[in-house]
Amino acid sequence: MLLLGCIKEVSDYELAISLPSGLSGFVPVTQISDAYSKLLTEQVAQGELLEELNSLPDMYSPGTLVRCIVTSIEKSADGRRSVKLSIDPKKVNKGLSSTALAAGMLLSGSVLSVEDHGYLIDIGVAGTHAFLPHQKAKNYIKAVKKGPDLKIGQNLNCLIVEVKNEGRVVCLSIDRSEVAASIASERQNWALSNLLPGLVVKARVQKVAPLGMKLTFLSYFTGIVDFMHMDPEKSMSYSPDQVVKACVLSVHPTSRAVRLTLRAPFLHAGGAPRQLPGQRMGAVLEEATVKAFYKQFGAVFELDDGTLAFARLKHLSKTRKSFKPGAFKEGCKHKCRIIDYSLMDEMCVISLKHQIIEARFLQYQDIHTGDVVQGKVLSLKPIGMQVKVADGIRGLVPSLHLSDVILKQPEKKYNIGDEVKCRVLECNPGGKKLILTLKKSLVQSKLPVLSNYEDAKPGLITHGFVVCAREFGCIVKFYNDVKGLVPKNELGSDPISCPDKVFYEGQVLKVMVLKCEPQQERLLLSFRLSSKPGPEDKWKCTPKEKQEVKYQIGEIVDVKILKKKDNGLEVSILEDEDNVVGWIPTLHLSDFVGTSKLLWHCLQEGDVLPRVMYLSDKGEHIILSRKSAVISAVQEEQVVRSFSEIQPGMLLTGYVRNVMPFGVFVEFPFGVTGLAPKVSMSDKFVTDTKDHFVVGQTVIAKVMSIDEEKQRVLLNLKVSECNSGDSAAESFALLNQYFKELKEVRDLLKRGEPSICELVPGKGVHLVVQDLKEDGSALFSGSSVTGLTVTATRYHLGDKNIAPGEKRKAMVLHVDALTSEVYVSLREELLKQRP
Repeated sequence: MLLLGCIKEVSDYELAISLPSGLSGFVPVTQISDAYSKLLTEQVAQGELLEELNSLPDMYSPGTLVRCIVTSIEKSADGRRSVKLSIDPKKVNKGLSSTALAAGMLLSGSVLSVEDHGYLIDIGVAGTHAFLPHQKAKNYIKAVKKGPDLKIGQNLNCLIVEVKNEGRVVCLSIDRSEVAASIASERQNWALSNLLPGLVVKARVQKVAPLGMKLTFLSYFTGIVDFMHMDPEKSMSYSPDQVVKACVLSVHPTSRAVRLTLRAPFLHAGGAPRQLPGQRMGAVLEEATVKAFYKQFGAVFELDDGTLAFARLKHLSKTRKSFKPGAFKEGCKHKCRIIDYSLMDEMCVISLKHQIIEARFLQYQDIHTGDVVQGKVLSLKPIGMQVKVADGIRGLVPSLHLSDVILKQPEKKYNIGDEVKCRVLECNPGGKKLILTLKKSLVQSKLPVLSNYEDAKPGLITHGFVVCAREFGCIVKFYNDVKGLVPKNELGSDPISCPDKVFYEGQVLKVMVLKCEPQQERLLLSFRLSSKPGPEDKWKCTPKEKQEVKYQIGEIVDVKILKKKDNGLEVSILEDEDNVVGWIPTLHLSDFVGTSKLLWHCLQEGDVLPRVMYLSDKGEHIILSRKSAVISAVQEEQVVRSFSEIQPGMLLTGYVRNVMPFGVFVEFPFGVTGLAPKVSMSDKFVTDTKDHFVVGQTVIAKVMSIDEEKQRVLLNLKVSECNSGDSAAESFALLNQYFKELKEVRDLLKRGEPSICELVPGKGVHLVVQDLKEDGSALFSGSSVTGLTVTATRYHLGDKNIAPGEKRKAMVLHVDALTSEVYVSLREELLKQRP
């Protein structure tokens, strides 16, 4: 069956569609179009995000009309029916053939590909190529505001402008004014086999009845308009032979019944139905007046704001037996509640049932984080318990939250059908996600609910639950995924050497907020409720608390370069009245050794370097670092502050301090050092340690073992052993950081050496042969390479003989900004490949 629908909700996996007569259906992500399904399959096969594949929310918006076809009607275990739909043009337009296409026809299409002069559109007609020029799409793109271009899989209302070669080629328009003005006519040769919903027609009233009207249109078609789709302002004034404008709503394939609407928003193609104001959903109305009662369907009411609403028969009374038709005569008033809104009928759907009017929750939007709710156990699964909170609202109690202690056999405590009292940990109405807890300590807590970082004011005491207990302390979670750290020194009044033996996952405890940085979503907590937070409470705890030191390890500061020295930069810390001087060693300018040297080369005295981290205060200087990976490790608390915190198996970010013939010494923030022996340095066989690592290189090391007596740490630097599981994401983050720093170098180079920035690998340059060397290589000069040493090796001179003074065309192979050397090639096969 073909239907006109209106998008109600959009998620990543489906479109929820409002259908006529208060019905609804779903379009799965696989039923958008062939081109979109192909991209989905490619993405799954490759296991990485495709740039040309846009998510459904990027392409579709609630309130948009779409033509759908019913693919199946599924029945769930509780007897509810679910209507599955497709908007794939191949299915919706299956009745059309290339010979039936005519100028002026309006039909559904889906973007197949983006071309230089427009778009190829899939209109689902075999043997027909449809093209949409950019000119005919620009007004639509501007109005929809979904980006500068149409996207593959985007569904469009297409008007055929021109038909060529007997329907084999058609030219389309989606211009809003052209689409809105289109009316289906007899000369377009529509047949009942290919008649499409969404067509606007001129129709003649044939018969008027209490429940609707019969119309004739396009010469020999007949259709029905039910009472919900007459124009509310004219519903009493229709008469036979009257000419009206109508829109096709649905076409039934077997009975051939055509239903139409006379409602105003549908009477120009591309229109959109009126939406219900958000605050009206769920509203309880003391008086709604009966306008009309239909004994087989329900009743139409007029609400307090003059709009019409519909109540289905089953929502007029508690049970079928208690239903009294006499109470629904025109003019009778009833108390009701708005439970839904049908976009396609532009009507509120209401219920007169007492239990619905009194219900606390009707939709996910009514539930707030921290609410205490009653629910019924639906099922017990390994991940947790499913709970029914209200009709259409279900929540999950994760297994960690089934009790104050971890339950090994929850089925012994809970049975399906049990009533349970829960508290809402997290509610996401958009994703229909509801996470609950059954921990009594949380459900019965009278302390404030902490559900966002802004509310975490120092001194606040509340309940939280432990999600992780490690050497460094405990991570405690609250509501809405808010979490914070209780460092080791704040775990109790007495020192606790092994937190994982004192605290357990899921344990509910009272905590006090010491400090919060809402922008960074960082929260420092304490289990010592008597301690007073204040300026003396430090965010970071150094091994030796030095009161005279202004800065703590891990603190981020901005600096200005005072002097460039051979092995680093002398800098002053900005926004410091005492003009504190610090030192950035060259190798701490970047995680990448090559980039560190380039940055030192490009930076000048007076330059400002933002976001530099305080690393240590050994010796005379404050040592600062700009290594991005080291800064991230400190900020994300993936560090150890002392030897006692180190445990085998830890992954730590550090930098090479020394390369010895027997192994590599690695230093970590806060001064802890470890050794990676030769056998644990690389996955390859190591002959010479200097071939594998250089001093200053950033590394990720895995702790193999510790010797507490000798205070020694043995490390593993093998790449195969040192990834945290998501190696692809880590690699891309590193690569992204590398290119970001290269761009920074390029911007700095433009100040003093603009010519070198313009020379990029692959660029063609005109050069003059300067000199030929004994090894067969050649030196060049030219206006574009002034002040640079330009060389081509013997291999890259090609087969031709060259002589000093000759002009030659060459391709740039490599640019070394540090030595101002440029390597080029004269080989014909490379020059031919240049675009």
